[in-house]
Amino acid sequence: MSPPVAPPGWSRWLVPPAALSVHLSIGQAYAWSVFKPPLESALGLTGTQSALPFQLAIVMLGLSAAFGGTLVERNGPRWAMTVALVCFSSGFLISALGAATEQYGLIVLGYGFVGGIGLGIGYISPVSTLIKWFPDRPGMATGIAIMGFGGGALIASPWSAQMLESFGADPSGIALAFLVHGLAYAVFMTLGVLLVRVPRAAEPAAGAGAGAPRGVQVSARSAVRTPQFWCLWVVLCTNVTAGIGILEKAAPMITDFFADSSTPVSVTAAAGFVALLSAANMAGRIGWSSSSDLIGRKNVYRVYLGVGALMYALIALFGDSSKPLFVLCALVILSFYGGGFATIPAYLKDLFGTYQVGAIHGRLLTAWSTAGVLGPLIVNWIADRQEEAGRHGASLYTLSLFIMIGLLAVGFVANELVRPVHARHHHVPAPREAADAARAQPQQPESA
Repeated sequence: MSPPVAPPGWSRWLVPPAALSVHLSIGQAYAWSVFKPPLESALGLTGTQSALPFQLAIVMLGLSAAFGGTLVERNGPRWAMTVALVCFSSGFLISALGAATEQYGLIVLGYGFVGGIGLGIGYISPVSTLIKWFPDRPGMATGIAIMGFGGGALIASPWSAQMLESFGADPSGIALAFLVHGLAYAVFMTLGVLLVRVPRAAEPAAGAGAGAPRGVQVSARSAVRTPQFWCLWVVLCTNVTAGIGILEKAAPMITDFFADSSTPVSVTAAAGFVALLSAANMAGRIGWSSSSDLIGRKNVYRVYLGVGALMYALIALFGDSSKPLFVLCALVILSFYGGGFATIPAYLKDLFGTYQVGAIHGRLLTAWSTAGVLGPLIVNWIADRQEEAGRHGASLYTLSLFIMIGLLAVGFVANELVRPVHARHHHVPAPREAADAARAQPQQPESA
C-alpha cells in the first residue's frame, strides 16, 4: 500500500482529524473498567482475571509499537492505520465470540493480544506524518492526535455502560456490546484511513542529498545506541509510572484519604473525580505539548517532573486535610501524565530528526509497557501490605507517594543529562535514498 500523497492545495489541517479518528477509537482501552464487573459476574472471574485483557493489551501496545515502528515508517500512515483498524476491530469480534461461548481465553486473546497489536500500531501510525506536516508546531500537532487517546474513554465509558444496560450484563449482552464496538470502531477508523495524506515533496535537485531532510537525522537502529534515547526512556517511564499510579486507583484512593473525615467521599463523588482526572489527562496532552513549542521540550519536562514531585509531596503531607488540595494536585499530576505522552514525539524529533522518528517513538513506548506494570504494582502492593499491618486511610499510600517522588527525581536527572546527539550517530543518505526521503517533506506547508 503506497502512502497517499496530498494533491496540490491539500490542507494540512485535515491530517489531525484523520489521526484523531484512530486515537479516539483506540482510546477505548482506558474504559475497560466498565466491562470488569459484568465479566466477573457473568463468567465468575476474580478482579485479577478481569484485568488481564487490559494488562496484556498495554504490554502488546508497547511491544507492537517497538517491533512495528520500522514497518510503519516504511509503509506509511495509511498502511499502519489499516493494520490498526483490522487488529483492533478483530479483537472486539474475537472477544464477542469468547463472551457468547463463555470462553474467557478468547476474550484475553482478542482484546488483549490481537487488539493490543492494533493499539500499538494505531498509536504510532500518525506521529511521523504529523511532524512532517507541522515542522513549525510538532508539539501541537502530536498533542492534538494523542489527546484523542486520552479522551477516548470519555466517549467509550458512557457508551459502553449504556449498551450493557440495554443489552444486559449476561454473556450474550456482553457479546453483543463487544460486537457493536468492533463494527462501530471499524467504520470510524476507516475515516482516518481514507483521509490521511503524506505531504508532497519538492523536486530533488541534482546532486547528493538534495532532497534529504534537513538538520540532524538518526536512524532508529542508531538511536537506540545513544545515551539520549535511554535518558528519554527513563524520563517517559518515570513520568508515566507516577501518573498511572494515581489513575489506576483514583476512586479508592480519594475514598480512603477522607474515610475518617467528617465528610467522607461518596461513590458518586469518587466517580466524578475519575472523570475529572480523565479530562485533565486529555487537556494536558494538547495544552502542555503546545506549550513545549514555545518553551522547549527539556523545559516542559522539567515542569512535568519537578512540579510533579512537588504535587506528590503536597498530597503525601497535606492531602488528607483538604479535598480541594488533593483534587487540584491530582489534576495537575494527570495533566503532566498526558502531556508527557504528547510531548515525547516532538522531543524525539528535536534530537533525532524526522528520518525514522515513528520507529524511534515505537521503541521508546516500551517504557510505557514497563510503567503500566510498575505504577499499579507499587501503589497496590504497598497499600495491601499497609492494610495487613493494620493501617488505614491516607497512611495506606504515604510510602508509595514518596516512592513516586523519588522516581520523578530520577527522571528529572535523566532529562538534565540529555544533550545533542553526537555526529557519529548521524545518518548520511545516499543520493537515491535522499530523493526517496524528500517525498516525506512538505513542499510549502500551509501557513497556520
